[in-house]
Amino acid sequence: TILRLAAPSPRLSGSTPPCQLPQFMQWAIRKPSLPMSGPLPQRVAEAVNEGDLVAAAVLSGNRNFEGRINPLVRANYLASPPLVVAYALAGRMDINLDTDPLGTDQQGKNVYLKDIWPSTEEVQKMVAGSVRAEMFEKEYSQVFEGDDQWKSMETPTGELFQWQADSTYVKHPPYFEKMVEPGTALRDFKGLRVLAMLGDSITTDHISPAGSIAVDSAAGKYLMEQGVKPADFNSYGSRRGNHEVMVRGTLGNIRLRNQLAPGKEGAWTTHYPSGEQMWIYDASVRYAAEGVGLIIIAGKEYGSGSSRDWAAKGVQLLGVKAVIAESYERIHRSNLVGMGVLPLQFQAGQTRESLGLTGSERYSIEGVADARKDGSRAVIRAAGDDRKEITFEAIVRIDTPPEWEYYNSGGILPYVLRQLAES
Repeated sequence: TILRLAAPSPRLSGSTPPCQLPQFMQWAIRKPSLPMSGPLPQRVAEAVNEGDLVAAAVLSGNRNFEGRINPLVRANYLASPPLVVAYALAGRMDINLDTDPLGTDQQGKNVYLKDIWPSTEEVQKMVAGSVRAEMFEKEYSQVFEGDDQWKSMETPTGELFQWQADSTYVKHPPYFEKMVEPGTALRDFKGLRVLAMLGDSITTDHISPAGSIAVDSAAGKYLMEQGVKPADFNSYGSRRGNHEVMVRGTLGNIRLRNQLAPGKEGAWTTHYPSGEQMWIYDASVRYAAEGVGLIIIAGKEYGSGSSRDWAAKGVQLLGVKAVIAESYERIHRSNLVGMGVLPLQFQAGQTRESLGLTGSERYSIEGVADARKDGSRAVIRAAGDDRKEITFEAIVRIDTPPEWEYYNSGGILPYVLRQLAES
C-alpha cells in the first residue's frame, strides 16, 4: 500500500488521535490481508458486550464473515488496501471519503483522501525502485530448502505415516472405522432427531468456523484437557488436522442462531425429549449414546461461502445422517454427498414454517433407494410428542450417477479405498 504518509506528510488528527486508533484498526494497517486478529483491549471488549455494540472492521482479504476478524466484530467490510488505511486513519465508518476529511493537519487544515492518494507515476516509481527480478530469482531458487529448523526435523521412513498419539494438531481420523457394505447406505432412516434448525444463508463459516477457539467452548475445553494453554489454542483453521477439535467446533460459530436454542447465539441446541439446553457437541454425544441419528433443517442457500470441506466432515462426525434445506450451495451439497450425508430439499413452496415443523419431532426418511431407481421423492415423516404426524415429500439432491456411487459406499473416502483395494 502506497499513500503519501511518509515525512514530512501532515500529522492527521480528528475524532481519533494519531497512534490511538482502536486496536483492530491499528492491526488493519499492519496486516491488512490476514483473516483474523488478536483480542481487543479489555475495556473495548467490555464496552462492546455491555452495550451490545455492532463493532466494525475494514479488511482487504476475502474473509469478511461475521465474527471472523474478531469474535466481537460483527460488521466486516471489504476494501482495497489503501482504503483500509484510509478508514483506519478516519477511525469511523460513517464517512464519505469523497467529501469528508480524514482528519486535520498541524495547522488545522482538513486533509482528504485525494490529498494522500498517490498518482500512477508515484506508484510506478516506487515499484521500479523497490521490486527487482533477482529478488524473486533468489527466493524461488531456495524455496524447497527450508530454514535450519526445517532441516533439523527427523524424517520417518516406511510406507505408513507414523501418527503421534499426543499430537493436538494431527490425529488419526475415524473416517474408515465404520465402513458400511455397499448398498446399505441406501436404507431408510427412523427415529432421527433435529440437532439444529437454521435460517437462510447459513455459510460454511457458520457450520465450521476457521477463526479463534474460545476458552468457553467445547473445543477449548478439549484442548485444555490435553494440556494446551489458551494462549496456544491457535485457530480452528490451524487445527483442521485434528478431528477432535474440528468436530467440537462444528456449528460453533459465535453468531449462529439455532432455533432450537431461542435467545442464544453460538453452539447451543436443545436435547429431546429431555428439553435440556446444551452444547451442540455434547448433545451429539448424548444422542449417539442413545443410538439416535441426527438431521439438520435449514432455509435457503445452505452451505454458501467458501468451499470448506470441514463443513461436511464435521456434521458427519456429529452423527448427522441428512440435511433438509430449501436450497444448497452447489459445492457444499456435493461435499455432503461425499461424506455420506444425505442432502434433501423441500419442494417448491414448502418450508419448515409452512409445514409447521418445530424441531422437537422424531423424523423418518423413506424411499432413498427408490429415488435412485426412478428419481422419485423421499418421504419424510415427522412425529411429534402429541402423536401428530406431519408427512411431506423432499427432493433427493444426489444429482449425478457418480454421486450415487459415493453415497452408496458411505462416502467418497470409503469408495476410493475400495477402488484401491480392488485394483
